[in-house]
Amino acid sequence: MSFDEEWAAARTTAAASVSMRLNHVPAEPGGPGGADLELNQDHIGEIGSEAYKLHTRLSTDGKHANASTAEAAAALTREHFASGAALLKVNTRWESQLKTLVAACANVSNGLNYSLSSHTKEEQQLHADFTSSKIDQLLK
Repeated sequence: MSFDEEWAAARTTAAASVSMRLNHVPAEPGGPGGADLELNQDHIGEIGSEAYKLHTRLSTDGKHANASTAEAAAALTREHFASGAALLKVNTRWESQLKTLVAACANVSNGLNYSLSSHTKEEQQLHADFTSSKIDQLLK
């Protein structure tokens, strides 16, 4: 069997397998193989805390080599090495990607903190509404 024939057979087998998995409906929704996402406030708090820790570490440790890399790039450029410009480009790209990653960690942390606080407020409001509606029923 040639490589092309083997490759075609492997693709056909993989496509059939994916099709069967995508077309399959679990017998019991929420049961084995179809479990729903379960996340509680403690889990959300832990994830937010870890995102904040990562944000803090990246903000400091991610810039550790910035000054020495910029100095090395400048020195190489002064000596007319093409690698100086390349090193400066790498350093600039690193800084850009680092800022993006730090901002993403902040968004995760802040978003989860907001979710926790808004969920708590909504729970309190629902409890107050339910309690007042029960009182109204009893007073009538």
